[in-house]
Amino acid sequence: MRWLAIPLVLLVVVLPTAWHGSWSVLTVLLAASGLALLWWRTHPRAVALTGAALWLAGAALADYGWFPDTAFVILALLSTVAALGFRSRWAGLGVAVFLVALFVLVGDSNPVPLIIFGVPGFLAGTVLRLRRETAAQLAERGRELEEERELFADLALRHERARIAAELHDIIGHAISVMIIQAAAGQRLVERDPDGARQAFAAIAESARQGRGDLRRLVDLLGGAEVDGPDLALIDEVVTRAARSGLDVSCRFEGSREAVAAPVAHLAFRVVQESLTNALRHAPGSAVRVLLRDSKTDLIVRVENDPSGAAPPGLPGTGRGLTGLRERIQQHDGRLTAGPDGSGGWAVEAVLPVAGFRNLPREGSARH
Repeated sequence: MRWLAIPLVLLVVVLPTAWHGSWSVLTVLLAASGLALLWWRTHPRAVALTGAALWLAGAALADYGWFPDTAFVILALLSTVAALGFRSRWAGLGVAVFLVALFVLVGDSNPVPLIIFGVPGFLAGTVLRLRRETAAQLAERGRELEEERELFADLALRHERARIAAELHDIIGHAISVMIIQAAAGQRLVERDPDGARQAFAAIAESARQGRGDLRRLVDLLGGAEVDGPDLALIDEVVTRAARSGLDVSCRFEGSREAVAAPVAHLAFRVVQESLTNALRHAPGSAVRVLLRDSKTDLIVRVENDPSGAAPPGLPGTGRGLTGLRERIQQHDGRLTAGPDGSGGWAVEAVLPVAGFRNLPREGSARH
């Protein structure tokens, strides 16, 4: 494409001049302006300015040589290159000034050839430049969108990993804590209280079965299988199991239990489960009270335990249970607080706004 300037000069300048038999400095200037097009891709501004200068010089010497009319093709191409190289709004004015100066120097009374070959070439170059800039902008936007897509995919992956880690922590942490406590109790009772030991081992087996069921449910959910959405009945189950494991726990519901959406019930269940697990770890023998209150706009979950008179069994936690719950609840504009209740005990309270879960799919129909 670049080297077409050479045959172009031969065709529109050299051959017509040779046919006419009139060589002059004007011929050299016109040929040089055409050869400058060799660098129109890499140096369009320099080509446009050099070509314009050569044409003005040729116009000044118009009376000293023969001008081939076919050379106007070079003028049109130079106008196109000027539009490609100069992006300023003053570029059109510059081309207009150049054409006027060229017309004045030539002294011709007919400006139509200059307009025909100068203006359309400039307009065509402007259209090509705008098209090229638009394509570059679209390509850049495409790269930005791809980078954003990769970023969102990475964030989604991290979020999913954090969600799975939180679910595993809730399932495994609670089951293992109950099994360890019951195993320790069974070891102490195996000789002096066989019935109590059997109850402890039965609690271990039940906790293991429940943990296995929860893990199977999580695996099915992550695999895309349909799983029944959780409801507040799960809280009854976890409270009952905690009571059978020796925890002095009571549970009270206020308001409608059926109107609570599955995602809200799932988080409420996790709050109660984590709180009971912490009570088993850090306040054995203390009384634990669970309260769930539906205020139409929020589901309030409060778990509080009295001070413990017994030594903790020495079951260190990961430190991520309540922190992970707080993060999940805050994602839906809820809040979770945990700390001393002022009487030496401990209280955990979660406020779960119903509106924050209104547009979420039910867990049983989710695809992961």
